[in-house]
Amino acid sequence: MTSEEAKEIKETFFISHGTPRLAIDESKPARHFFQGWRDNVHSKKPESILVVSAHWETDQPAVTASVNSDLIYDFNNFPARMYQLKYPAPGSPQLAKRIQELLVASGFGCVHMDKNRGLDHGSWVPLMFMYPEADIPVCQLSIQSHLDAQYHYDLGRALAPLKEEGVLIIGSGSATHPSDNTPHRHNGVAAWAAEFDEWLEKALTNGRYEDVNTCETKAPNWKLAHPWPEHFYPLHVALGAAGKNAKAELIHNSWDHGTMSYGSYKFTST
Repeated sequence: MTSEEAKEIKETFFISHGTPRLAIDESKPARHFFQGWRDNVHSKKPESILVVSAHWETDQPAVTASVNSDLIYDFNNFPARMYQLKYPAPGSPQLAKRIQELLVASGFGCVHMDKNRGLDHGSWVPLMFMYPEADIPVCQLSIQSHLDAQYHYDLGRALAPLKEEGVLIIGSGSATHPSDNTPHRHNGVAAWAAEFDEWLEKALTNGRYEDVNTCETKAPNWKLAHPWPEHFYPLHVALGAAGKNAKAELIHNSWDHGTMSYGSYKFTST
């Protein structure tokens, strides 16, 4: 095996990062899922990590290009200790430049290199459990929520060569993300949410990627599950980066309030 082959990563992932309180709430099943990442999900240490986060929306693609990844505490009125948490992972201007090159070469036009932005909670909260040593360089890529799922799938396709370079590509969003005024279901899961979640799992695991890429018209209860689509489109980037013949596997699911799914998926290139 050559050194290049040894670096190659065949999997991409979509994770539902959930509430920032995951950082301090030990009762959340998703927190235990992230803590068991290297033992149960992906044991290979990547050269670097690219997170496509729902919490960074821009008109055109943008990528963090700072040397150090400061944290963004993008939440209000949380317990004080939430604002003391640190995740001092290095950034990677070199990876940012490579991402820019790949996207421009695939026709994405302007790609902004942001040297000031840090990591939002869609990145650092799960990463602090997945890779607690904070010794792997991390870049974050924005999404364009005014565009559609197919656009984000194509964005992922352009990034596929990064896997051969040892880059772990993670889409971080939420399998369902209803509005704050959607009624909670305190016993079990709301019917509309269960229907959407089941549709997503069946569509992905049966390879119906065309349906997933036209989720705006194909998915049941689309506007209830994602009144704003920014938490869903990171899935399409991860799926696109895995390749058209990739195999999808559900690797975690749990719920908050009976309406917010923590459904998370692995996509393996074939």
